[in-house]
Amino acid sequence: MNRAYVLLINWNGWADTIECLESLFRSTYGDFRVIVCDNHSEDNSVEYIKAWAESRLDLVPKKGNDLFRKSFPPVVKPISYVEYSQEEAERGGMGNENDAALIIIKNRKNLGFAGGNNVGLRYALQRDDFDYIWLLNNDTVVEPDALESLIVRMKERPDAGMCGSTLLYYDDPSRVQALGGGYYSKWIGLPWHLGRLKKAKDVINVERVEAWMNYVVGASMLVSKQFLRDIGLMCEDYFLYFEETDWGIRAEGHYKLAYAPKSIVYHKVGRSIGTSSYPMKKSLLCDYYNIRNRLFFTRRYYPLALPTIYFMLLITLTSRMVLLKWDRVKMIIRLMMDYDYIPSELRRT
Repeated sequence: MNRAYVLLINWNGWADTIECLESLFRSTYGDFRVIVCDNHSEDNSVEYIKAWAESRLDLVPKKGNDLFRKSFPPVVKPISYVEYSQEEAERGGMGNENDAALIIIKNRKNLGFAGGNNVGLRYALQRDDFDYIWLLNNDTVVEPDALESLIVRMKERPDAGMCGSTLLYYDDPSRVQALGGGYYSKWIGLPWHLGRLKKAKDVINVERVEAWMNYVVGASMLVSKQFLRDIGLMCEDYFLYFEETDWGIRAEGHYKLAYAPKSIVYHKVGRSIGTSSYPMKKSLLCDYYNIRNRLFFTRRYYPLALPTIYFMLLITLTSRMVLLKWDRVKMIIRLMMDYDYIPSELRRT
């Protein structure tokens, strides 16, 4: 058995999801199925995705983009699919999807990154008909051999439970976002994606990357079925961010982390949630969960590092004051006093 599932989370991002699906169904890997878990979208996403599968909707990427041919012309349709509620999926479906290439799951609410993925993971584990599952961001486009390269590397590394891809920026494919994963520094509470200053053409030392990795970047993570059975599902306490770091920490001493350099994934980076490296451009959602979860993660695994984390948050607080983002200043102060604080603007998210 070498079947693989590819698992996407969609939240109000059907156009990105369809572009990703167009590239996925060009995969060179022989036996795979795609699961799309919709996190209770409000933009009619599920109907658009079904219309695409039924050949009633073609999405044409912008021709000016270098990656135009990764998802165009459209793959042959119709693409067979089944649709399940969250409850049906978590029971393993209804037994009628043996030939369905696409499984669509409608979650009853927005469960966040970990919660949404866990619904798909429970579905796959109930089915018990796979060896690997590829957690892939919906705002990506992939090379045809991306999945195959991940599985090849995992077979080369039987001690590994997770494997990451070469992530390149969708808007500038010459630049690296991450080489498989990164290194999380517990003393400052910040991750560093390995290779983030490199160019796509640079020579990579795979063994050195794997030696430094203590997490796999969540935009592209292949995990084995045995890893899921031994380590468990993703922790849903975070909602967004730090889930993959938590997974990596829990796997320490049990599984290694691997990197497949030939698995190329182009990432749009934060289309749904306003992720940015620049404080001025960060959405409230991004800022809140980054800060809240730094505190939560540190309290859980590295409580001795809390003093330095608070010092780093004072620097963050100062930067928001300089930018006159007074709502963020208030939020950071509240989080430093109580990491379970939730701004009123996010309570319905």
